[in-house]
Amino acid sequence: MEKENATLLTEFLLTGLTYEPEWQIPLFLVFLVIYFITIVGNLVLIALIWKDPQLHIPMYLFLGSLALVDASLSSTVIPKMLVDFFATSKMISLSECVIQFFSFAISVTTECFLLATMAYDRYVAICKLLLYPVIMSNRLCIRLLVLSFLGGLLHALIHIGFLFRLTFCNYNIIHHFYCDIIPLFKVSCTDTSINFLIVIIFAGLIQVFTILTVLVSYTLVLFTILKRKSVQGIRKAFSTCGAHLLSVSLYYGPLLFMYVRPGSAQGGDQDMMDSLFYTVIIPFLNPIIYSLRNKKVVDSLAKTLKGNV
Repeated sequence: MEKENATLLTEFLLTGLTYEPEWQIPLFLVFLVIYFITIVGNLVLIALIWKDPQLHIPMYLFLGSLALVDASLSSTVIPKMLVDFFATSKMISLSECVIQFFSFAISVTTECFLLATMAYDRYVAICKLLLYPVIMSNRLCIRLLVLSFLGGLLHALIHIGFLFRLTFCNYNIIHHFYCDIIPLFKVSCTDTSINFLIVIIFAGLIQVFTILTVLVSYTLVLFTILKRKSVQGIRKAFSTCGAHLLSVSLYYGPLLFMYVRPGSAQGGDQDMMDSLFYTVIIPFLNPIIYSLRNKKVVDSLAKTLKGNV
């Protein structure tokens, strides 16, 4: 009866990254610069791939899609966080909260599938070199891209559907800098055990599947390169695969820690630090890791800049 008489909440207070006023301006400037570089870097990469016919091959189509997802992920989280550094009221409505999480879930899940797809593409390109044009055809490339985005959409819809079964009353303070699903569970006055189970099952399956795809693909790539006994090839493979695996590790590590561990282990400050990696740092680093280390992309950028001078 008490629960029925409780006032249902339609607004939440995001606490943000810090409570200390002296840190607001420095953090605002840091994240503003990071966001600017992230958006410019990813959009420039997309424009180069779109403009240069030499980059119209599966590897760069996957890379352009990853850049689009990274730009979307950053734009979902960072602008609201920047506004909240100086906002008098850090309130966010329930509908805005759901929309933000929906966009976030699509981007994060799609990126998982894209990283796995890119790893498989490198496996075919190096281990099945002569058959690469046959295996990785334009049709397969488009299908993999569509499946990646469709998988992200369906995964987000599943969690949104189960989110609507929850009610929120009495407590509306979310200890986070954006509306993530775990902090929302914490402030719900409905039993969230089913929701936690759904998160662990679906997020766990997606992450395990995509991580295994990445690891198996790069392991086979490594064995193939070592068999060729080419010093230059080995160095190039270690440089490329090492950079990709570094990005994947930084991305998947916090994700596994956030969504696959038991719900009782969640901690507010630690969750925010984990979230910073895959919402802010990785979208910022990916253009550097995947583009500036790629000769064709650098050559295309140089040619474009010379043409505009």
